[in-house]
Amino acid sequence: MQLFLEQLVNGIALGSLYGLFGIGFGLVFATLGILNTAHGAYASWAAIIGYFAVVWYDVSFPVAIAVGVIGGGVLAILVDQIGFQPLRNRKTGMLGALITSIAFLIILDSLAGMATNHQSWAFPSRTYPRGMLDLGFMRIPYMQLIIIGAMVFCAAGIYLLIQKTRIGAAMRAVGWNAEAASLGGVNARMVILLTAFLAGATSGLAGVLGGAATSNISYMLGEGLLLKGFAAVVVGGYDDVRGTVLAGILLGICEVFIAQYLSTTFRDGFTYILLLTFLVMRPRGIFGSGNFMRA
Repeated sequence: MQLFLEQLVNGIALGSLYGLFGIGFGLVFATLGILNTAHGAYASWAAIIGYFAVVWYDVSFPVAIAVGVIGGGVLAILVDQIGFQPLRNRKTGMLGALITSIAFLIILDSLAGMATNHQSWAFPSRTYPRGMLDLGFMRIPYMQLIIIGAMVFCAAGIYLLIQKTRIGAAMRAVGWNAEAASLGGVNARMVILLTAFLAGATSGLAGVLGGAATSNISYMLGEGLLLKGFAAVVVGGYDDVRGTVLAGILLGICEVFIAQYLSTTFRDGFTYILLLTFLVMRPRGIFGSGNFMRA
């Protein structure tokens, strides 16, 4: 029973990373209509930036998280304004944006590889909590609790922002029809910048926390999160934050238990099977409504 409970918490923590990453991925797709494959590079670069902040300036882990999150958000804005805004002006459609995002993914991954010398790093052990919470019947690493707590906080915050604020109403309006929203007085440009920043920031948070938890900070860090985050969005529904989070957690739990009780080689195969099944049978996902982030 102890092993089962510990693996369950492992799955929830892993799924929380997928859900956290998927929130931003789905946010961009629902609001801007962009399937942004460069989203994974934001996570890699945020972890790298956080690592450099710790090593070069000896900052605390919370500060490293903040620096990485801001770095991920700023990078997302730069990519959007350099790569996607000209396409929106010319109304090239989703295909042009997809090709552009692939190009940015390759560029950013290549630059990240140069920055890390194609090596895998880890935060110094003194930087972040490495102990465990001993409950008697099971032990939970502090980093897993931090990841779960960060996911809950971000998911709740973004959901409330979208559903309960004027900014969220503007985001929903832009996601429905950007031109009509502009005619109605919505500053679509500011909504786009805010959406890009939130997406990059949540991806960056997933990257920093994931890099710390796995002791693996590399230019490939975001690649693993990209597929799993995309699967969480598709399964949960791209227009529902709650669905993305729940799907991410379920995906993480299934992966951990498959690796524990069946085969470690099949855990990624399960993701592909689940993704293809929903793309064919229910492309809107479990909770997707077809409208932007509906309650």
